[in-house]
Amino acid sequence: MSRRRAAFPVVDIFAGPGGLGEGFSAYARSDGSRPFRIAFSIEQNEDAHATLELRSFYRQFPPGEVPAEYYGHLRGEVTRDELFRQYEKAANAAKADAWRCELGAADEDEVDRRIAAAIDGHDAWALIGGPPCQAYSLAGRSRMRTSNPDKFENDPRHFLYREYLRIIARHRPPVFVMENVKGLLSATHDGSNMFQRIVDDLTEPARGVRGSRGLRYNLHALSVPKQKALLADAYSPDDFVLRAEEYGIPQARHRVIIVGVRDDTRRRPAMLTTTSVRTPLRDVIFDLPRLRSRISREIDSPEKWTDAIRECAAALRKTPTTESLRRYLATLHFDGTANLQAGSDFVFWKRKPKFRSDWYADPELRGVCNHVSRRHLRSDIQRYFFVSAFAASMDEMARSPRLVDFPTFLLPNHENVQEALDGRMFGDRFRVQVAERPSTTVTSHISKDGHYYIHPDPLQARSLTVREAARLQTFPDNYFFCGTKTSQYHQVGNAVPPLLAWEIASVVEGILTGE
Repeated sequence: MSRRRAAFPVVDIFAGPGGLGEGFSAYARSDGSRPFRIAFSIEQNEDAHATLELRSFYRQFPPGEVPAEYYGHLRGEVTRDELFRQYEKAANAAKADAWRCELGAADEDEVDRRIAAAIDGHDAWALIGGPPCQAYSLAGRSRMRTSNPDKFENDPRHFLYREYLRIIARHRPPVFVMENVKGLLSATHDGSNMFQRIVDDLTEPARGVRGSRGLRYNLHALSVPKQKALLADAYSPDDFVLRAEEYGIPQARHRVIIVGVRDDTRRRPAMLTTTSVRTPLRDVIFDLPRLRSRISREIDSPEKWTDAIRECAAALRKTPTTESLRRYLATLHFDGTANLQAGSDFVFWKRKPKFRSDWYADPELRGVCNHVSRRHLRSDIQRYFFVSAFAASMDEMARSPRLVDFPTFLLPNHENVQEALDGRMFGDRFRVQVAERPSTTVTSHISKDGHYYIHPDPLQARSLTVREAARLQTFPDNYFFCGTKTSQYHQVGNAVPPLLAWEIASVVEGILTGE
């Protein structure tokens, strides 16, 4: 029996671009063998599905045997159609493994037929994924309740988890992993707490379903002390929150992770081990090609971009600022900034990140993809320069400045700026990522603008690229994101970090093997 046939099948629903699945498929034992294979994934978004399908094509080949044409496609030398025509068998397998489908609207019999075919009679397999989280996110709830309270209460995404329940009840996986945003813990609907409702339903997913009497799951958190883990009923809602930075991920990402183990399996998951070491952003993205942003609403050129940040630096030197910022500005040299490029869908490059270069880098790729800067207004470029210089000047006390720290000439011309200055509203409208710490949470909002995701290098004065955001999410460099740049950002922001998923996969393997 081949290693691929012996691997545990994994069904990934609401898969997004595949971060959770990537961690499971890449997870390897100490001898190099891989116990999981992504047998089937479901995603309704067209671009995210295209990303999933391309990654499924990549996985059709053993490590080290991916065809050169795949890398040629990532470099823009080979079209997708040409790649799939040349490797028709792998392409057909990828198309079968990655299905574009809207769960909750699709024919249930067809969904069940495809899942059953993917499981192929295996008793030991895993269901993973998480329903769309916008209805549960704190920011999303705030926006919707303010603009349209009725729409929020009736948002169908509240109950997409019921499709997850239906699939559990129908296919009875021995273990499942459900992921969602931390805001789920406090979300309510029609006066009831959504998290408690979901927990109750996941414990007995087939309640009221004929022929499924006795189907129960024990729900587990993965980050609690061992003595508490032995008493599943003692879990508090906060116990289900995994803080990614505590596991070496270069991002302070906090997500709800629920591991459900079928009651007759009678196995408890091992707990994940945290680390006191925090992976700084510097070690993950500073090896990438340095870029400038482009200027919007005026003629763009490297010279005009350099003029914009030189102009800001000169004005700051004449403005009352902190002593540390004045000293830092004196050390900056603008020679060479006019030679910076704005990036491309593919950039030839040889350097590797300091953190986990074995994971990120692929020598066959010969560069990085999805590394294109955004367009910014001249005024925003100058604000980006200021906030990054402000943070860089503070050494170990580095922080992103709030609007109250801004010189007057850089304050945005918004109606509510004074409220922010008075402390009555959020004053961190422009947030630089601090080089020496994990990044803040990369969310789907990064697709809207870059104000919360400013690069820490003042001489790049821009927001993060898709590739930099993907690095913080721990996607390997050979993972290509399809669609428009806005869509690429959205996919990255909604994903589960693959290296965190790797850790979760190690727990699931123990459940399935009993080791």
